[in-house]
Amino acid sequence: MIRLILVGAFAFVTYRLVRKMIDDVPDDVDPLLLPASANDREALRRQSAARAADPRR
Repeated sequence: MIRLILVGAFAFVTYRLVRKMIDDVPDDVDPLLLPASANDREALRRQSAARAADPRR
């Protein structure tokens, strides 16, 4: 029974710490932009070819 109370208290404290860290993040942080996948590049080439324009590199 004591172990269950300790685990519950640990889970609650962890939850509160994570919530505090999330709330401390400013709202103007830009997300990390990942590089475009190969499929996106191929789609851009096809779209550019369909418009008869060279894709920008």
